Amino acid sequence: MPVQDLSTDDVARGLSADSILLIDVREPHEFQMAHIPGSLNLPLSSFDPRAIPNPDGKRVVFMCAAGMRSLQASEIAQTSGKPYDAHLAGGIKGWVMDGQDIVRG
Repeated sequence: MPVQDLSTDDVARGLSADSILLIDVREPHEFQMAHIPGSLNLPLSSFDPRAIPNPDGKRVVFMCAAGMRSLQASEIAQTSGKPYDAHLAGGIKGWVMDGQDIVRG
């Protein structure tokens, strides 16, 4: 199944409505420097789709710095049988450029 590009507005609305589980696949040092509030860090370098917590009816959305690693994470998850087909297009870079909130440090 193709990976769907979600906009920053799509993800912001989903987080606000508590309908998205946002998985940040950047490395821990990147996550510690800046991350989207409410996101969970599962680095692509050691990514195991089984480590994703039960989304409890939420849509699982992957994100990274610019969108490449999040596409890979979605493809890996789908290959392992998980129906996770969405990522934040533009990653945290696009999120920041669109003026969305982040947690620093």
